[in-house]
Amino acid sequence: MTPIHIRAQPGDVAEIVLLPGDPDRATRVSDRLRDVRCYNEFRGLLGYKGIYNEVPVSVQTTGMGAPSAAIVVEELAMLGAKIVIRIGTCGGVQPEIEAGDLVIATAASPLEGTTRQYVDNDAYAPAATFRVVRALVDTAEAAPVRYHVGPVATEDALYAVTPGWRETWRSRGALAQEMEASAIFTVAALRGLEAGCLLTVSNPAGQHDRMGDEELGPAIDRMINVALEAAVRLSA
Repeated sequence: MTPIHIRAQPGDVAEIVLLPGDPDRATRVSDRLRDVRCYNEFRGLLGYKGIYNEVPVSVQTTGMGAPSAAIVVEELAMLGAKIVIRIGTCGGVQPEIEAGDLVIATAASPLEGTTRQYVDNDAYAPAATFRVVRALVDTAEAAPVRYHVGPVATEDALYAVTPGWRETWRSRGALAQEMEASAIFTVAALRGLEAGCLLTVSNPAGQHDRMGDEELGPAIDRMINVALEAAVRLSA
């Protein structure tokens, strides 16, 4: 099957792929790679492949939301990807989680429509691959950076998330709210890929005034560092 949106060929994409939603963030990752090449620009889904510490790594934009992320992971599977790691921002849910912290997702409650369609509305628990979670945790611990490990909740409608929503999901143990992880975990499981999710907390869930760029930028850089070093661990 030929990918429609990622206009690349097998071999153009590394086996380990980082998945930011934001194309500018994809370029930010690519700046840390050597021998880098852009293999896709179609629909703004920027994709790059390069080398980080002698390990081939790709970074592929997903766009916003579960439907777009699912399409991208499907097409990466066609192109030979083996491990996909979402790197994005999120709203913190638990009171001890601060802006700038990292969240490493173990699972994602699928409060979106894409996963339901994939599993015919059956009860399903989208989860990260333990090996990927362990690599992310070990890397964050060694950095060291402030991080939290546990479940997140994936929503479709960012501006429908309210402080009341936050209180509900706080009581259910969710660490953060985001928009892609459950679909990425689901498609990865169905297509035989390993998957993980690393998030930077930009604001409390339900409060849409996020960190300013001058604060968020360094936090994003810390996340990228952890993701790339975890990729090296996963390649061993």
